[in-house]
Order: sequence, then structure tokens, then C-alpha cells
Amino acid sequence: MTSFPRSLRSLALILPALLLSPSTALAQDAALPAPTALQTGDETPWIYEGSDVPRDKEWLFGAMDNGLRYAVRRNGVPPDQVSIRVRIDAGSLHERDEERGFAHLLEHLLFRESKYLGPGEAIPTWQRLGATFGSDTNAETSPTHTAYKLDLPNIDNAKLEESFKLLSGMIREPVINRRNLEAEVPIVMAEKRERGGAAQRSGDATRQTLFAGQRLSTRSPIGTIETLQGARASKVKAFHRRWYRPENTVISVAGDADPEQLAALVEKYFGDWRGRGELTPAPDFGDPAAPTGADPENPVGETVVVVERDLPRSFTFAVMRPWRPVQDTIAYNQGLLRDALAQALINRRLEAKARAGGSYLYAQVQQDDVSRSTDATFVSFAPLSEDWQTALADVRGVIADALATPPGDEEIAREIAEFEQVFTSSVAERAVMPGSRLADDIVQAVDIREAVASPETVLMVFNGMKDTITPEQILEHTRALFTGSVIRASYVTPAEGEASASGVQTALLEKAAVDPNARLASEPISFEELPAIGSAGQVEKAEPIGVLDIEQVQLSNGVKAIIWSNTAEPGRVAVKVRFGGGYRAFEADQGPYMALGKTALVSSGVGELGQEELDRISTGRKMGFNFGITEGAFTFFAQTRPEDLADQLYLFAAKLAMPRWDTAPVERATAAARLAYESFATSPAGVLNRDLELFLRDGDARFATPDLAALAETTPEGFREVWEPLLAQGPIEVHIFGDFDREEGLAALAKTFGALPPRDALDEAVAGRMTRFPASSETEILRHRGDANQAAAVMAWPSGAGVAGLRESRQLEILVQLFNNRLLDAMRERAGASYAPVVRSEWPSDAPSGGRITAFAQLQPRDVPIFFQEADRIADDLVANPPSADELERVTEPLRQYISRASTGNLFWLFQLEGATTDARLITYLRPLLSDYSRTTPEIMQMLAKRYFGSRDGFRLAVIPEGQQLATTIPEGVVSGR
Repeated sequence: MTSFPRSLRSLALILPALLLSPSTALAQDAALPAPTALQTGDETPWIYEGSDVPRDKEWLFGAMDNGLRYAVRRNGVPPDQVSIRVRIDAGSLHERDEERGFAHLLEHLLFRESKYLGPGEAIPTWQRLGATFGSDTNAETSPTHTAYKLDLPNIDNAKLEESFKLLSGMIREPVINRRNLEAEVPIVMAEKRERGGAAQRSGDATRQTLFAGQRLSTRSPIGTIETLQGARASKVKAFHRRWYRPENTVISVAGDADPEQLAALVEKYFGDWRGRGELTPAPDFGDPAAPTGADPENPVGETVVVVERDLPRSFTFAVMRPWRPVQDTIAYNQGLLRDALAQALINRRLEAKARAGGSYLYAQVQQDDVSRSTDATFVSFAPLSEDWQTALADVRGVIADALATPPGDEEIAREIAEFEQVFTSSVAERAVMPGSRLADDIVQAVDIREAVASPETVLMVFNGMKDTITPEQILEHTRALFTGSVIRASYVTPAEGEASASGVQTALLEKAAVDPNARLASEPISFEELPAIGSAGQVEKAEPIGVLDIEQVQLSNGVKAIIWSNTAEPGRVAVKVRFGGGYRAFEADQGPYMALGKTALVSSGVGELGQEELDRISTGRKMGFNFGITEGAFTFFAQTRPEDLADQLYLFAAKLAMPRWDTAPVERATAAARLAYESFATSPAGVLNRDLELFLRDGDARFATPDLAALAETTPEGFREVWEPLLAQGPIEVHIFGDFDREEGLAALAKTFGALPPRDALDEAVAGRMTRFPASSETEILRHRGDANQAAAVMAWPSGAGVAGLRESRQLEILVQLFNNRLLDAMRERAGASYAPVVRSEWPSDAPSGGRITAFAQLQPRDVPIFFQEADRIADDLVANPPSADELERVTEPLRQYISRASTGNLFWLFQLEGATTDARLITYLRPLLSDYSRTTPEIMQMLAKRYFGSRDGFRLAVIPEGQQLATTIPEGVVSGR
């Protein structure tokens, strides 16, 4: 097996050195004083106080005199990146009534202007440093905290110091004035509007009921229209002064740098920070409590029925307990693991009942500590019809059985095997855990007031208890999960009069009938007992492709594979199979079955294995079976382990050789599609999800989301009739990338895919099928049934497809990112019309057509003309004028850094080489990949703009509320454009 460092050295001979230069971890900057607040020696780090959980010694912890705490560690995944998180212990639960929404508004204002960054400079500055806005540079506001997140690529000492300086200015000294509020409040209002609608209303009603009497019931982070419009600089400054203090701040940093340097930078830029006035204690979040007179044995309290005509039915009830801080000990974590096992057992039984054709589509039990407000056990399910009482009784019956009788030893063993696989894999994969996730782990641990544990510690705790688990223990923990202070419920239905709050309450007060029928057979199934795919084939050829140690393999039956055995990601193997014609393979009348196949094909079984048997045979294994459809192929994909690779390949090959056609998965998928269909009309985004693809393909009936009438016409027999020939269609390409033994992998490949019968080339009529782009110059208008202040607008232009234009597609991505930055600036910053407009490019390399550039925004109906005007203006300007060098750098630097980071993982190379066994140009085009994405000229951008924006008008589509007419003029007083 090749080692990854050697692979990187090989790659440096092929691609520009910028792509994967050797990692150069930063050394301690001699100019920085040594950190003084590190907790060393026998001193207990602040996060482990009161805990006997073994320390993760890769973290260094510091507690400063001003009360700020920090955690730093070295991490080289990806190389040359440092991830910084600043957590402020203040969210929406810390707001006074007149301040609702201020925590989130303040998050926006920190990015608007601060001590070292002028108005609107934050995003461009981070882009010039290589960070992509929205992914590398982001923030979040929750009920309990506000967290600022920076992932800084290609870091050096100067960039690192500058980043800490800028970040300290944002946190400590944002500029909060009338001008900045007038700029940001409309953006927050746009965000609030885009989140609104039926789903938001039902969510609000559910939250108000489940958390009745607690602050969480009335404090959504987005705030209210009244408080946001009433925001004044003095009030927001007061909120910042009250909560943005070092005592409320935790900073976590993980990255490719000396941890002591990171600690020194934290201390340098935050060490002299002092809060003003006395520290304000956090408010009391409240406890869940049963109403007076509730039955202590079954304390049913508040219930609500929410009627939203376009939402599918959903039912949630929760057993609520007060949340209290815990001593995060080993014994406590062992209890959590027993809780998790109890939930897993119930959930497997609930799923089995649903698969068997029960009264609900899905059901799940989940314990959660919610916003330091409640320790609750939530039960959620989706009734298949208006008979919600039967669905509720069925779900409660499965739970009642778990509360009445201990589980069997075999059931417990099955769940233990699943947990053990997860924990063992986490240890194996620890070396490739990204720094961004590690930094997030500290934020999460602080939020729930618990410690952090290494994967080795988690496995140790699990191994130390797994042999002591008994059915009686699981029964005890199950009963504790369903014991609480109060039980509350919410039922969302599209039908007026179908249920009442009192009716829901009465149903929950009734004693549940024990249903033992969902208990599952647990006899193990062995792969050795399964029939062979056929006679094993031979490896006829295995030769390097000239990149790294990647090889192309040809089997005797014509199957081709691309494999790369390497140790870059210990314990991980990625497997992908491509076959058939993808979307091109369907006839005009097969659209409903195309849609159903995405959810029903895999679950319909393999050979002797139905869905339950597939679950059982993979117990304790890391196996997957994701099915996808691209423009030019069908795909199977899984992330597995070296020891499971051969069996993973068997499952994939068996699906092609001996597919099974169980009817229940098709019927369940059809039921799910029926329930979802009406919900598309609830919002502009839902309507686009339903109809945009159909319009962008010029009315191609295959891409029409099947309506209720079309779904009524589908049958399991029809499903098989469509899909059976498709599974046998076209050549097969297999990709295996990761930590596996090359010889064993080749042997498994020959035994599975090599045993399939030879397959013919894709039919020419299918291979040459073209996608049409709409020619209409008139604005298409669709309507939704959601809120009257919601709309969406789309503009699109045809681009290209195929491998021949792949290099141009990479340059086109730069142009599209330029467009995206300008549209964000115009719609969000200037017009205040849209929170997050998006421009994206699609260029299928595995089909002869289907490429397009699409711009999208959610906005108010009156602002639709602004979007079209701005998109036209930007397109015309890119055609007429080349972009500036600085504007290009703001796009190319983040793209360069993204490619450099992504290319350190196996999946990057796997995705780049899909289809390479049939078109070797994909291998050739690996060489200029980085430069194609990151090196260009203003003149090339202008040339591409002329080609794709200047040759025709963009296709236009608007989604507006029912009963309204499309606005055609810019609202008075709105300033758009530069």
C-alpha cells in the first residue's frame, strides 16, 4: 500500500505545486510572548472540572484572569488550515422581551463593521485571505449561544495574526450605529421572511406548546417584526455590553500550527479585554411543569392541533423533565449509552412496523437536552391517513411493549454491535478528523456543560460496560426515558376539524395496549451463506493511470475499475459504482417511476435479502447503499472499512445480478410521495423544488414531479417493469479508493463484479439523448399558497456539457462566483430584498447536454423586478467590462484554497475520475485542474460572459402568491445597482 506522503510527492510532479504542497505547520512566532494562562501539570483543565473522564491530551486549555477560557490543539486536516471558534454564552434565551432577535441581529452587525474593518469590508477581507463566505466564514445564533466560525486556509504567521486581530475587533468593538442598523435590519427581516410560512407557523405553535411556561416557548433566535423594527443603536449596544464579556466567552482553535502560538494569540488579542460593570447572571430558563390536577402516573398537559392545509400530517409528543447540569463522569456516560441502546431498540421496532405496512410512514424516539431548558424524550411520527388515532395507538403500543418487558439478549447484542462499529471506526478515523469539527466539539461541549472525550476514551467507556449490560438495565432506562414532569403534544394536519386539542389529550390519557408483534428476529445472517454472483472473473489488466498510484483495472467480463490503495484516511474505503444511462435512460411516460426509484430501489431488496435482512446482515459492519441518478449514469455509493470491502462489493454486484422486487418499499415510497406533494405549494422554494427542473428542461415530462393522479397510477409491478431492464443496461465502472489491501481488493472485485455477465454498450438512442433548454423569452409565472409576502425569482442561461469542455467549465465557475458576489451585494446589501441569493453552474461531464447557469433569490413579491433588473445588469456589465484584479482575487483565492484542501482526501480524486474508464481525457485534465479553477484573466472572464450571457436573454421564472399579479416596476424609493 502506498503511503500518503509519498503520494503527495508524486502528485507534485504532475500538478502545480500549489495544489498539494507539503504541510508546513507554523512555528511559534518569536515576537509573541509565551502564553501564561495555560493549565499545565496537575492543574485540572476548566472543561474537566468535576469530571473523571480522561483528558484528551491533544487539547491544551487556558483560563485567563479576565474570565475568558480557551482550548487549542494542533491538527493537520486539512493541511495549512486553522479553525477558530468564538462562543459567546448569550442567545435568544438571554434576551429581554423588547430585545427579541437582538442576539442574532448582533451577529450580523459584527460582520458589518468593527474596530479594524470598515463598513462592508469583512466578507471581502476574509475572501482575500482565502475563506469562502458562508462555509469558511460564518456564524450561528441559538437559544443559548452565539458562535463565530472561521476556517482559514493556507495560513502563515502573518495571516494568522491578522485574523486574530480582525476577529478580536469584531467581537470586542463592533460599530453599532444607526447607519449599520438601517443596513442590517432589512437583511435580517429578509431572512425572517424566507424562513416564514406554514412550516414556521406550525413550528412556532409546536414550540409554544411543548415548552409552555418556559422562555424557549416565545424566544426564537430570529426575533419578531416589532422588536427588530424597534431596534435602536443604544439598545443593541446595551445587549452587547451586557453579554459580550470575557467571562461569557470561550475560544477554541484547532489547526496546523503550534498550539502554544495559538494560545499566545488568544491571550494577545483578548487578554486585556474587560467587561463593563458587574457580570449579569443568565436568566432562569424555567422548568417544564404539569398543569394542576394532572395524573402523576400519566401527566398529560398542554396539547395543540395546528391546521395547515399544505403540510403533511405529523404528530409529536414529548415526555418533559427539568434540565440540570450534570457531573460529566464515566458513570454518567455509561448511563447515556444505556439510554441510547434503549432508544435504538424501540426505533428499530417502530421502523419494522412501518415497513410491514403500518398506519404511519415513519416513527422515531429521541432523547434530547434542549437549550438547557428540558431533558425530554420526543416521539414523532407521520400518520398515513386522517386516522391519526390508530397511528398514535400503534406507536404507543410498540413503546408500551418496551416499557413492559425487557428486550431479548439477541436484540441487545445487535444494537451493541452497531454501537461498537461506530466507536471503533471513530478511533480508526481519528487521524483524519478535520480541525473544524474538533473546534466545533468544544463549542458543543461548553453549550451542554459537559467535557470532551477522545474517540479512544469513548470506546474505552463502551468496552468497559458492554459486557455488563442486561435486559433488566435496558428496561430500567427505557422506563426512565418515558417518565417525566409533563407530557405535551402537537399534531399538524391539513384538514380542519380532523382533530382537537382535547381529543389529542384524551388519546394520550388512554392506557396504551402492549404490542409485542414488532419485536424483530435477530438470528444473524452470514455472507458466506449467500449464493455466489457467478463464476469469478479474471483481472486482465491493471496499469497505472499516471497520477499518484491510481490504477485502471479491466476484468475479463468487460467491467472496468479505477482503484487507489493508500493510507491517507485510515480505516476508510470509498466505493462507487457507475452503470447505465442515468436520466437519459427513461422514456417520457416513466417519470413517476424515476422519482420513486430514488427511495424504493435499494430497499426493494437484493437476492434473498429484503430490507430487514439487509439490515441484519450489515449489523456491526460499516456498510452503505446510497443510490443516485446523474445526467449520464446510475450510481451506488458507500463508505466502508477494509474488513467490510469484499461484502460491500458483493451487495452492489448482487443488486445488478439478482435484484429483488419487494412490493412494500414501493408502496411506502409512493405513500411518502403522496404526503409530500401538497406541501410543495406552501412556499416559493417548495414550488421551485416541484417545478423548476421541468421548466429548465423545456417541459420534458420525465422531470415533472408526479402529482397525486400520476402516483395513483403507479404499481409495484410497473416499478419492476421500468427498473429491471435499467439495472442491466450499459457498461459498469467501479471505483475503490482508500485504506485497503490492493491484492485483496482485486480478488474481491473479480469475485463480485467480475462474475457478472458481459454487458452491451449503452444504446445509441439513449447515449445521444439531448436535454432541451427553454426558448421562452416571457417570464414564466407560478403561484404558491404560502404567505403573501413571499416570492422567488429565477434566471437561467444554457451552458455546456461533456468532457471536451471540462476545462472551460472550470473557468466558468470563476465567472459564476463573480456573478454570485455581485448579486449578493446588490440584493442583500443594496436593495435589502433578499437574504441569500445564489448563482450556480452545472456542467454534466457524463452527458452531451444539460449544462446551465442558474441565479435564484427569495424575496417579497414587489421586489421580483429588482432581481431581474440586477441579474440583467450584472450579466450585461460582465459582457461589457472585464472585472477588476481585486474582484477576481476575491473569487480565485477561495477557490484555490478549496481545491487544495479538498484534494487531500480520497473522495476528491474519486469524483474527478468518474467516467475516466470510458473517456481518458478526464485523466489528462487532472493536470491543469488547480490552475483552471484559480488562474484566469479579466479578458477570459469577459469572453466567457459574452459567450454565455451575451448570446441570448436569460430564462425567467417567478413564483408569487396566489391571487397576486406579477410586479413589473421597481418599488418607489428602492435604489438598485451601483
